[in-house]
Amino acid sequence: MALGISELKGMSPELAAKLKAQGVADSDQFLKAAATPDGRKALADQTGAAPEVILGLANRADLARITGVGQVFSDLLEQAGVDTVKELANRVPANLHAKLVEINAERKLAGRLPTTGQVKGWVTQAKKLKKWLEY
Repeated sequence: MALGISELKGMSPELAAKLKAQGVADSDQFLKAAATPDGRKALADQTGAAPEVILGLANRADLARITGVGQVFSDLLEQAGVDTVKELANRVPANLHAKLVEINAERKLAGRLPTTGQVKGWVTQAKKLKKWLEY
């Protein structure tokens, strides 16, 4: 389920307004527009955002396609070194879960942690998802 463009973690109100003016209102539309290096460059040129900001947001939009990964869990995943669907697909669920528990104990990013089963489901979804982002 797509997030509203303003709901993407790291999205500034100014950039969200510029994207909406370009007809990009949700995370799926953003991901389609930012799927290729040329698309990301065009978005950066149109909005004045740095290309690395556009890429970071595209990675977040890509992760938002995983059911159950919202803003809080995407923060945890990012802290664990998982910032793309491709990276998530290559993780061992039990090891990733243990890393998320460790990170949350240190940084208190989430009020509740995902279960091992949820993490396994994320990895399974990531393996099955169509790859949208090109690097």
